[in-house]
Amino acid sequence: PRGVSYNAYLLLDESTVLFDTVDWSACRQLLENVEHLLDGRPLDYLLINHMEPDDAGNIQKIAEKYPKMQLVSNAKVFTMLPQFFDFDLTDRTVAVKEGDTLSLGKHTLQFFLAPMVHWPEAMVTYEQSEKVLFSADGFGKFGALDAEEPWEDEARRYFINIVGKYGAQVQALLKKAATLDIAMICPLHGPVLKENLGYYIGKYLTWSSY
Repeated sequence: PRGVSYNAYLLLDESTVLFDTVDWSACRQLLENVEHLLDGRPLDYLLINHMEPDDAGNIQKIAEKYPKMQLVSNAKVFTMLPQFFDFDLTDRTVAVKEGDTLSLGKHTLQFFLAPMVHWPEAMVTYEQSEKVLFSADGFGKFGALDAEEPWEDEARRYFINIVGKYGAQVQALLKKAATLDIAMICPLHGPVLKENLGYYIGKYLTWSSY
């Protein structure tokens, strides 16, 4: 009832990277925001953590707007892309596996597969220098960013609806996350989490153990 946010993130370094896109309904706004923030620079990479259309709806538009951009993701994503879009992927893909890294300059990305959290191709990305976890649907919540409400209720409802039956897979991903020093969590839906991260991770440990 209070909406939902579609989040995409742009990192500017020696190379530029856009983390996921947004729902088709927000396509023009995303394109305008990215162009404004790039300020004349090219977009070097589009990183795809998740293929669900509310997060991946603008992949083709971004690819067409930035024809030299490379798409970074895992093999399952590149298998699924032609089922959603119709554009030439020849020489435009960078396939990554569990634990692989990609240097952008001062920042280095590391990739962790998250199958069935909550689609088979899902993964999360960790930025090593600023200790940021781009968590895909993990730690997301319903509610627009300006909704004045506690995180827990709508995050729990989101978790139960989206990944509730994949508790074992969530637990497996949390074990990977436990090996990382995380200072910030950037989900695809809901607010960026910057403080008291142990509290949010603890909630996920509880919910996913039911």
